[in-house]
Amino acid sequence: MAGMVAAAAPPASLCRPIAVPRAPMRRRRLTPRVKTTPSLRCEDSPKIAQLQVQAMRSSEESSSDEDDEILSELKEKWDAIENKSSVLFYGGGAIIAVWLSSIVVKAVDSVPVLPNILELVGLGYSGWFVYRYLLFKENREELANGFDALKKRITGNEE
Repeated sequence: MAGMVAAAAPPASLCRPIAVPRAPMRRRRLTPRVKTTPSLRCEDSPKIAQLQVQAMRSSEESSSDEDDEILSELKEKWDAIENKSSVLFYGGGAIIAVWLSSIVVKAVDSVPVLPNILELVGLGYSGWFVYRYLLFKENREELANGFDALKKRITGNEE
């Protein structure tokens, strides 16, 4: 039995503590380093004084009147809607679509090479668009006419 205990004990060289040199520690500054510059006083510059007066004037105005106006306009528009359930349905669907699209973008972004390829495709398409529509005057006019036609189709104004 005594032989088993002696055999199980580690050699004395393994039991000594080993001194490991410590790496030097950096001290962090708690405050950021900021260069101070001489500040302008309001009396020194009339533009700064004028801007401060205007800002004070706008902050003194009561914003509760504006808030009440906005709320009353929103309430009038909501009351004017006949089919409120469809508006809520489309609004909820839009929120879900944005949420799902963010999930898809995160999934595509996690693929290692795909974001770089898509970035190159976007740069190529942007370059083609600039060359096709923005570089020459007649092409810019064509693009503007296309936008005007699209606006007329959407709004229904045939002016």
